[in-house]
Amino acid sequence: MTRTLTPEEILAWQPYALTDDGQTALERARQRMQEVGQWAPWQALGRRYPIGCVALEITQRCNLDCTLCYLSESSNALKDIPLQEVFRRIDLIHAHYGDNTDIQVTGGDPTLRKREELVQIVRYIRARNMRCSLFTNGIKATRDLLAELAATGLTDVAFHVDMTQQRPGYGSEIELNAIRQEYIERARGLPLSVFFNTTVYPVNVHEVPDVVRFFIDNCDVVRMCSFQIGAKTGRGVGHGGPDVTARRVMTAIQQGAGTPLNFDAAGCGPAACNRYAYALVVNGRAYDFFNDPKFVQKMLAATAHLHFDRTDRRRAIETMTDFLLEHPRLLAASLSRAARLAWKARKDLLAARARVGKLSFFVHNFMDACHLDADRIAACSFMVMTPEGPLSMCLHNAKRDDYLLVPAAVHRENRAMFWNPTTGALQERKPERIAVTLTRKNARGRAKAELRTTAVDVQGTAPTAVRATGRRRTLVPRLKRPGRVAPCSTCSN
Repeated sequence: MTRTLTPEEILAWQPYALTDDGQTALERARQRMQEVGQWAPWQALGRRYPIGCVALEITQRCNLDCTLCYLSESSNALKDIPLQEVFRRIDLIHAHYGDNTDIQVTGGDPTLRKREELVQIVRYIRARNMRCSLFTNGIKATRDLLAELAATGLTDVAFHVDMTQQRPGYGSEIELNAIRQEYIERARGLPLSVFFNTTVYPVNVHEVPDVVRFFIDNCDVVRMCSFQIGAKTGRGVGHGGPDVTARRVMTAIQQGAGTPLNFDAAGCGPAACNRYAYALVVNGRAYDFFNDPKFVQKMLAATAHLHFDRTDRRRAIETMTDFLLEHPRLLAASLSRAARLAWKARKDLLAARARVGKLSFFVHNFMDACHLDADRIAACSFMVMTPEGPLSMCLHNAKRDDYLLVPAAVHRENRAMFWNPTTGALQERKPERIAVTLTRKNARGRAKAELRTTAVDVQGTAPTAVRATGRRRTLVPRLKRPGRVAPCSTCSN
């Protein structure tokens, strides 16, 4: 039975701390899955991965203003956190989850960070033996930048393109395929695994089949397409709507693929959050690779210890081939299954001269800030690295400013200084109050309608708001009644 977190529980829930409980990160993940009833043969979290991925937000600035943005109203007014703090958080990710952890370098848009700093961040992640993905809207992700990052150690690039971004001159998802094609060409031939993210909401849900068809036609470069259901969270001015469900999105994906796809054979984290399907593409036609769930789950368990190179298909095939040669029974079962698939696709294989592509389909169902399922938060596979430790993305979105409007300790010449996120200045004393000033230039989302300045007391006293009318500003305290939590800023509950 679903239990929604209360506002008090949301505020009280803290990031995960490092523990010395004798368990490995993989064992802790398995325990979390067992405690919420999500441990099953299809479950990769706790079996193959200690965590699905960790978002590392290296900037809060963005050059777009998405109608469903999960960032806070304060974000665009904040300076980029110091490199020293970024490196500390990378070390913290490794301490929690170890080698081969997937890190999403994100923001805001990470390409707004100074180029040399972005390169250093990617290099540092790779040096810690973790996998690095760049999540960007693509506007500043030039071919030259992608090539340099790939040479530095970038594993994946995920382009986010959809109608919520309000890109001038584009009136539909089909028209936005021109931008997607441009980004595909930028990445073509580079040693990168290319992903695309699409937010799904009432305006574009009917176009999902056409977008899927586009990705199938470009599966020689595109490896995964992720469809993320819009949620009522952050500074966005819209939301997904009750008629946009995971089931509806999965049905639309299958319509675009032209074939049934099994979204139940494998997954990572709660099934209510993430759904995953995998297809082979032959001669422009998709074939469900997960059509035998028992075989898929058997292979998931047997290969849980293997790590596949997403940037080098030949190396990934060699890894799998070497494993199968060491396990004759699994090899025989794999060859038998391959033969059945080949017979089914025989005409397309002949037409395509045996060339086979592959494409993953991912559906992510984010939660509204005021309707957080306690079990889904506890079993989350998608973390954000806060200054204090990893925290569920949906929970982090519900109280982002708690982790943004805080000073960071930076060491200079054997002494600790404090970095102020609103000024970017280093000071000897920890600031007692961090004030965010919103202007026409940095206001995004709801803040565009009414500019305001918010001062947050670092010691935890009640915040105040400065509402601006023309050139005149008036301090208005936001008072809390004793024992009560302030209303949710996202949905005014």
